[in-house]
Amino acid sequence: MVFQAHASRKNLQTRHGTSPSVWRTGARVALLGLVINVAFATVKIAAGIIGHAYVLIADGIESALDIGGSIVIWGGLTVAARPPDQTHPYGHGKAEPIAAIVVALGVLVAAIGLAIESVREILTPHHGPAPFTLAILVVVIAVKEILFRYVNRVGKEFESTAVQTDAWHHRSDALTSAAAFIGISTALIGGERWQSADDWAALFACAVIAANGVRLLLPAFHEIMDTAPRARIVRAICAVAISVPGVVEVEKCRARKMGLDFYVDLHAQVDGNISVHEGHEIAHRVKAAIQQNNPRVADVLVHIEPARNM
Repeated sequence: MVFQAHASRKNLQTRHGTSPSVWRTGARVALLGLVINVAFATVKIAAGIIGHAYVLIADGIESALDIGGSIVIWGGLTVAARPPDQTHPYGHGKAEPIAAIVVALGVLVAAIGLAIESVREILTPHHGPAPFTLAILVVVIAVKEILFRYVNRVGKEFESTAVQTDAWHHRSDALTSAAAFIGISTALIGGERWQSADDWAALFACAVIAANGVRLLLPAFHEIMDTAPRARIVRAICAVAISVPGVVEVEKCRARKMGLDFYVDLHAQVDGNISVHEGHEIAHRVKAAIQQNNPRVADVLVHIEPARNM
């Protein structure tokens, strides 16, 4: 017997779940990354051209791709923040992992393209890099690492796949800039024989970018496939349900993540001799208790069953 409170369209829009302010925070973080990436991409590409440092140009192109990534993440979070409607009764939360997948695939494509160009530069004689490019990279590494730590903290706090994807974009940029710093330093210290060191560093940076692309793709893919959330979340839901007066045992409990929210289905065993009305009231108390304990639980479907051996 399934007990579930019916909701009108208006109720759907005021349901429990992630506060709109959370989505707005994620969108603001994405916009912050967008502004910084625009500035760094422009500076790095210009400095790379003037300073004959292909690794810096490659790094700037990677930052330029991050601009597109930030726009996609912002767009995904904006769509995911829309309330449920008749055509999307569970909300628009899937827009968030879809945005993360688009960005991750873009990272992989960029890594392949930059790797091909790096090999071409290694095989083509060219001028050595200019010393001033090192100063630019020091600033980029520092700012990007600080930005990564901030955005990643926000992403973990809200358990947002898209925001964490954006955070690792910043870490990826810091790593590629560090590789560029090493490559240019080696080329400057080693002289003419080591002029291609910055191109080898660019190739290494491509490997780092590709690895991050794969690492970012997997969690978003799992979310699209409705992979179960962490076991501690399910255990906490079961513990709250069993604590509700009238619940004898929780037989099954399934949860899935939709954007930043969770949807729960559980089977609660009660005394088989109670009335349908009493079972209905217990189901409502179970739902209310779970949502009060975890505001990110958007909805709970409670299936009431007669307890065994009673």
